[in-house]
This record gives sequence, C-alpha cells and structure tokens, in this order.
Amino acid sequence: MQQLALEEMSEDQVLDFAGACADTVWRAEADLLRAAYQWSVIHTADRLDSHWAGVHGSERVRRLGGPGVPEVTEFAAAELGARIGRSPYAAARLIADAQDLHHRHPQLWARVEAGEVRASYARDVVSKTRDLQPEEAAYVDAAVVESADGRIPWSRFEALVEAKVAQAAPELAREAEERAAKATFAKKCRGEAHGMGSYLVHADVATIDAIEAAVAMRAEQVAESCPDDPDLATEDQRRVHAFLLMVTGATDDTDIADLLPRVELFVHTYAGPDAEDVARVEGHGPVTHAWVRDLLGPKARFTIRPVLDLAGQAPVDAWEIPDRHRQAVHLMTPADTFPYASSTSRSMDIDHTKPHAQGGISGIGNYGPTTRRHHRIKTHAIWQIRQPFPGIYVWRDPHGAHYLVDHTGTRRIPSTPHAAQHPDPPQKPLVLDVWYPPFDIQLDPDYPHVA
Repeated sequence: MQQLALEEMSEDQVLDFAGACADTVWRAEADLLRAAYQWSVIHTADRLDSHWAGVHGSERVRRLGGPGVPEVTEFAAAELGARIGRSPYAAARLIADAQDLHHRHPQLWARVEAGEVRASYARDVVSKTRDLQPEEAAYVDAAVVESADGRIPWSRFEALVEAKVAQAAPELAREAEERAAKATFAKKCRGEAHGMGSYLVHADVATIDAIEAAVAMRAEQVAESCPDDPDLATEDQRRVHAFLLMVTGATDDTDIADLLPRVELFVHTYAGPDAEDVARVEGHGPVTHAWVRDLLGPKARFTIRPVLDLAGQAPVDAWEIPDRHRQAVHLMTPADTFPYASSTSRSMDIDHTKPHAQGGISGIGNYGPTTRRHHRIKTHAIWQIRQPFPGIYVWRDPHGAHYLVDHTGTRRIPSTPHAAQHPDPPQKPLVLDVWYPPFDIQLDPDYPHVA
C-alpha cells in the first residue's frame, strides 16, 4: 500500500504519522544503547595488544560506568562515536550509560527495552548514580523505575531521583555538599552570542543573596543619578551597570575605560568582492561589522594583519613547529581535526599528519590540531589520516569507514567496504573546497585606548 504524502493527509493521519515517528525515535534510542553495550562487550581488556603494553601513550583500559561494570578499551569510544556522528567523549558516555543500565539498573533497563521508558530518562538516572556502589544503585533503580515512564513531569522526576540518590548513599550526599561548598567561583561563562556574554558567581545561598541585595541597591542609586541616560533606561541595564561599578570600585563620574585592564581579542574579518558583513570574535562567535565598529571601535586600537597565503609558509627541517606555523594552522583549522570533535582551544597539540620520522614535513599541509587523546588515537590505534589539501583531512577508521573533516565540520564519505549493501548512494558529488581566510584583525593589547 502506497503511503500518502504529508500534504495529502488528514489531521488524524498527520497526527498518526507524527506519533509513528516518535515511536521510531524512541525505539532507535533504545537500540543505540543496546549497540553501545554490545560494543563494550566486544572491547574488553583482553582486546589489548600485549605488544604495546607499557608503551607511553598506548591504549589502556578504562572503567567508563559505575563500580562493578567491566572495563573497556580506551579507544573504543572513538570508533563508535565517529560511526554515529558524535564525539569520542559523547560516545564514552553512551557506553557508560549502557553498561550501567545492564549491570546496575536491570529493572529500569527492562522497561526501556519494553518501550515503556524513554532512553533519555534512564540515562539521566544512571548518570546521577555513577558514583554509587552496586547495591546503592539497585536501591535507586527499584525506587524510581515505576515513575520513569513519564507519568510525572520531568521536574518532579528529577527531584525524585535526587532524593533517592541521597537516601541510598547519605555519606556520599554529605561529601557532595562539602565539595560543593568549596567549589565557589566567579568566572566568565562560555556560550556567547551576538556579541554578548555572561559572568557567573557560584557560592552559597547566603553570599548570593547578599550580592543580589547590593546590586539592587546600587541600581536604584544609578537610576537616581542618571535618569536620562538612554543606555540605562531599563532595570536590567541599570543592574549590569551597577555591578560593573561595584566590581571596579568606580563612581558615577568615573570613566570606566580608565579602570579596565588591558584585554587582547582576536577578530577575524574578510576583504574582497565576496566579503560578508560578518566578523568572528575568537571565543565568542560571529558578530556584524556594525557591532565591531560601535562596540569595540570606541574602546580598542586595531592592529590589522593581512593573511594572504597561509599555505605559502615555508616548511622547516626540524620536528619542532614554529610559532608562525601554529598561528597559520589555527587560522586555517581552528577546531580539532578528529571526526566530530569539538575542541577549539589554542592549546591543542599540533600533530604531523604524516609523522616527521616517516618523512613528513614540518609545514602547512602536514599539520592538524588535535587534543592529546585524539593525538594518541592517531598514533597508537589503527586509524589512518591523509591531508590531500591544506586544511582538508580524510580519516579512515579501523573498520574501513572514511570521514572528511574541513572548516565546515565532519562528513561521512560513502565509500566504505559495506557500500555495496546500499545500492542507491547519494548522487551529489563530494566537493573538496579549500578555503583560506584572507584577512585577520587582532586587537592590540593597549586596549582600552582609542586609535
């Protein structure tokens, strides 16, 4: 029977179709957990090659789940993650959750397999019980399994799980409170967008209430002293300004720029006929040129550094990587080159794609940033990598699947040994387009002086 197109369906049929899609997702999430568990069964400690035992950086075994679950070979998560389009870290969490469900939460897992509990609910429970002993985890399993099917709202279910975890291991709960009491911080948060950021203070409730009262009182004073300032028209604007005055020790008559420390930002923008009205502040995300002009213009002095030919950097004979090469690699490839990896830190390893000991040059076109673990996977596991063009990385996992990593992210290349099982592969050609940002702006450390 031919299925109707969505446009031809009645309201009831659209709802039935949506429900069937949701059921498919529900079953697929449970199947993914089953696959992750089987992957852990395959990759137990006896899979390690004794030839590499004791070699620095070689693969080891790790316990991903809670106490009582078997250890897993360290690099197994990288293979699974690449195949399902997730980072090795996310895949390791999936394996850990699957192992805990099988070994430590059998009642909850039975309901997941029966289609009665969402995998996401079950995974939340096991993540909160990871530090518990097996008998303590079993107590939580029995206490929450009935309510895990969505019969109560998510907020109430979270509260139930937290309470049962505390009841199962009161000493651990007390230790967690003591650790939390010491884990105070005041820091800038990640996740900036549209040129905005956040600053988070984490402390005990009494301290936070005192800060709240002080900011509210100072904001009232700002409203009285600056009633006509358009930049302080709303209460939120006044509260932010009040907080700035408090932390800098300024008064209403002080020029804030005179109190701010020197700050260095990297702003990437582009010139030429194809230029867009968008720049990228490193570590912050995209902003418009108008934002750079209006917000940074009055507060910063700009040093313009054109980047015309990143690939034209002359290679060197030594294994060590010059700073100018590191800067060029970061501009061309700012993210970890391992499939689906997420790090954009400037402190990553700069790895030789073809090892220097095997004749690989120390130059652009043979470099790629990776985290230390991904560097070890590339060195000691059976992964292969080629860089056919500068900034274009083709990885092959131990099972023959290929992944292309470039400035746009990761794509699976449909050319694995199992491709014959798929008679109708996508017909869209794979285009390898090499892109070099031709223009780079770095803000001078003399900020906040104006040019």
